[in-house]
Amino acid sequence: MSATQYDLIIVGGGLVGGSLACALGRAGLRVALVEALASAVRSQPSYDERVLALSWGSRRILEAMGLWASLAPGAEAIRRVHVSDRGSFGFARLDAAEEGVPALGYVAPARLIAQAIQTRMDGVAVFCPARLLGFHLQEDRVEVEVASGGESQLLSAALLVAADGGDSAIRKRLGFEALARGYGHDAIITTVTPDRPQPGVAFERFTDTGPLALLPMTEGRYSLVWTARETETAGILGLDDQAFLDRLQARFGYRLGRLGRPGRRLAYPLNLLLTRNPVRQRLVLIGNAAHTLHPVAGQGLNLGLRDLAALAEIVTDRVRAGADPGTPEALAAYQGLRGGDQDRTGLATDFLAHLFVNPWPPLRLGRDLGLLALDLLPRARHGLAQRFMGTAGHLPRLARGLPL
Repeated sequence: MSATQYDLIIVGGGLVGGSLACALGRAGLRVALVEALASAVRSQPSYDERVLALSWGSRRILEAMGLWASLAPGAEAIRRVHVSDRGSFGFARLDAAEEGVPALGYVAPARLIAQAIQTRMDGVAVFCPARLLGFHLQEDRVEVEVASGGESQLLSAALLVAADGGDSAIRKRLGFEALARGYGHDAIITTVTPDRPQPGVAFERFTDTGPLALLPMTEGRYSLVWTARETETAGILGLDDQAFLDRLQARFGYRLGRLGRPGRRLAYPLNLLLTRNPVRQRLVLIGNAAHTLHPVAGQGLNLGLRDLAALAEIVTDRVRAGADPGTPEALAAYQGLRGGDQDRTGLATDFLAHLFVNPWPPLRLGRDLGLLALDLLPRARHGLAQRFMGTAGHLPRLARGLPL
């Protein structure tokens, strides 16, 4: 069987894998995208549709790729963030005006992000739905066999990118070393509408079971991410709407007035996965395949977008120069640019997830004093904001809002 040649093959067409394919295809590279599931993004918007937090840096990446304009009308800006510790005096505030930007980030429907990506797949060979039958990492090439359209096909490229999610079959097959553990908590997701909304203001409230976040959406709605112990999840999901709202109100308070109109409730388990070194010969893990984070501070997708911005620049520059984008030197350059951010972001979210559920009184006092210090010290606030906005450290072209 003869192989069809590409510069790069991406397995996994989710938001990170799809964005990478979009960026490289628009840059003129020969890209193959292998995705198992047929698209369902043409569904109509709903009251409680799934939304994602995008940092200011992620907006710049999406804008440089030509994706932002189509999803911007459905995105709600986060101009201020209010952080507090339930039952304590500690709080801190971040403000976009202080950072000199229009917004710290945005809350956008996942549906719109996926639609924007799919409309920009010019030049990308998409195999969907397709099943990965096998792959072989060779010294000078990688070969991938896929089943699509009722037949088997052989693809060949200089580099294979695994973007096949937190349960990545490619990562498991190759036995990557990773820090992996469960938190013993679930994230309960729904939508509520308060009677005193504060447009552009997001709330992160730490509680004894983990963070509770309310993120502003369009039309006065808020997306709720409620961290609960696994033993409590079934009970919370089983409450009637009024009992659910009463319990939520008791934990969040009345900064938004009375909460109403709870949407459909979903829950998913929270886990940490940090791959020690997400590169191998002719292979890179990106997105959730490389790192799955606690949702505190909403960094998961944003970290993946920063990864793809760096990888896209390295691959594009090497292909344009007539060089091999899959050599050990190219992959070492990628890991050198991204390893620090991946580790810092993963460990920071893990630290926050554990810090604010610890009831030890001296530690509780210390974290509340720390929040107050953050609120009072502009330099500290600026450093934290830059980190979570994705504008700290080395920024590749896409992350600076520049095209490849």
